[in-house]
Amino acid sequence: MIFLGIDLGSSSVKVTLFDGENGVTLGDVGWPQDEMPIVSRQAGWAEQDPELWWQHTKTAIGKVCEQTGKKPADIAGIGIAYQMHGLVCVDKAKQTVNLANIWCDSRAVGEGNETFRSMGEAYCFEHLLNSPGNFTAAKLRWLQKHQPEVFARIDKIMLPGDFISLKLSGECTTTTNGLSEGVLWDYQSSQPAWALLDHWGIDHDKLSYAVGCFSQSVTVSAEAAQALGLTQGIPISYRSGDQPNTAFSLNVIEPGELAATGGTSAVLYAVNKDPVADMEQRINTFMHVSRPPKTTTGLLMCLNGGGRAYSWLRSMLASEQQKLSYSELNALAEKAPVGSDGLYCLPFGNGVERITQNKQLGGSFHDLDFNRHDKTHMVRATLEGIAFAMRYGFDHLQKLSCDTRIIRATDGNLFQSALFSQTIANLTRCPVELYNTNGSVGAARGAAVGTGYYADEKEAFSSLKAIKSYMPDPTDGDKLAVCYGKWLEQFKRDMDRLTAG
Repeated sequence: MIFLGIDLGSSSVKVTLFDGENGVTLGDVGWPQDEMPIVSRQAGWAEQDPELWWQHTKTAIGKVCEQTGKKPADIAGIGIAYQMHGLVCVDKAKQTVNLANIWCDSRAVGEGNETFRSMGEAYCFEHLLNSPGNFTAAKLRWLQKHQPEVFARIDKIMLPGDFISLKLSGECTTTTNGLSEGVLWDYQSSQPAWALLDHWGIDHDKLSYAVGCFSQSVTVSAEAAQALGLTQGIPISYRSGDQPNTAFSLNVIEPGELAATGGTSAVLYAVNKDPVADMEQRINTFMHVSRPPKTTTGLLMCLNGGGRAYSWLRSMLASEQQKLSYSELNALAEKAPVGSDGLYCLPFGNGVERITQNKQLGGSFHDLDFNRHDKTHMVRATLEGIAFAMRYGFDHLQKLSCDTRIIRATDGNLFQSALFSQTIANLTRCPVELYNTNGSVGAARGAAVGTGYYADEKEAFSSLKAIKSYMPDPTDGDKLAVCYGKWLEQFKRDMDRLTAG
C-alpha cells in the first residue's frame, strides 16, 4: 500500500509517497520552490495565508504523483505534520476569517504572561504543564482583546495541520496532541483546558472536536477526492506538530530516547514517561505521538541561535569573490584543537531564548587572543558554543527525569559536521545516531500506523537504519567537560549581568 505524508512548514510544504510494503520512499516534493511569504504588518507579528498552504499542498501532491508515476487513487492513507503553535480561525462557512498567526508571531506574549499570573503559576504548571506564553491559546486571547470584530466571526479554531485536514475532509477537527501543543489541554482532567477558556470568557464550542493523533475517524471528502483524484473515504490517519513528528520520524518513541535537530534553531526533544513541568520555564512539555493505552510526553528544548549562528559566521568569513561552503567551514573547524584553544562562543544572537527564560542575551565571543586565534578557532568555537548550549538544555531535560540513553538526528544541517556530531556525543556521553529521513516521510509512516497497516511502531520503522553512529570518546569528553565548565561560568556571568541590569 502507498501512503501520503504532508509536512506543512513555514517556508514550504513537503510531501512524500511511501511504499508501506517495502518500507521505502517512492518520491518527495517540496513546494513552492521559493519560500512562502511571511506577512509582518507590525513588529513581532508573523502571519501566513492558510489558503496558500492549501494551494501549495495540492500542487505538491500532483507533482509527487507525476514524479513517481503513481495515481492519487493509489493512496491508502494520509499523515499530516505541521508547524506548531499557530492559530487558524474559520467561520460557520469554514472560511478563514483572517491570516493565521504562525509559530513565530510574538504579539501574544503579554496575554500569556498576564494569564500565568492571574490563574496562578501553580495552577498552570499542575494543569497545563506550561505557562500560556505565546502559544495558540494566548494568540486566541489576543484576538479576543485586540480584534473583537475578528473574534466575533470565529466559529472554530484549529492548528495549521488541522486546516489541511479540514480542506481534505470538510470537517473541523483537531487532535488531543494538538491541543497540548497549543496549551489548550488539561493534564489533570485529561480533557481540553475548559477552565482556561472560562477564565477568558471564551465559549467551549470554539474548539474543534478532538481525535487522537492516530485515528481513522476523519476521512477524505467527496469534494477533495474529486479535486485531487484521491479515493473518497480514505483516512487522514495521523496528525502531529513538527517537533513531535520529527522525533517520530527518527523512531524516537520510548522514554530514554531523544531527537536532535540542527537547523536554523537547534532542538532537543526527549520522550518522557510521566507528564512533568519545568518550573524554571526553560523546557516545554507536550503530548508525544502514541497510541492508546500508551501515553508519553515530549519535552522540548529550543535554541533559536543554533544553525543561525553558524550561517552568520559563514557570511562574516565570506569574501566578495567567494562564500565558503559548509563543508569547507567544517573542514576549518577540524584544524583547531578541542576547546578552540580557550576561545568561547555564546550563540544567543537570534532573539530572546526560552532557554534563557526569555532574556535577550545576544551572541558573543570570549577570551579572544589576537596572537593565538584565527578563523579555524572561531569556526570551531562557534560549533562548540552551539553544542555547549545544547548540553545546557540537555542537563535541564535530565533534571526532569528524562534519563536519556540515545540521541537520534537526521543527517543534515549541523549534523553534517562529523565534528559537531562527535562533540554532542562527547558532551552528553550518549551515542548519536544519524538517519536519512524527514518529516514528511515520518508523517507517511504515521499514516500507515494509523490505518492499521502496520501492527505497531516497531514494524513501521523496521526498514529505518542508521547511516552513521558516533560513540562518546572518554578522553575528548573529559577535555570538553572542562571547557564546558568555563563556558557555563561565562554564560552565568552574562545572565547575572542581565538580571542585575
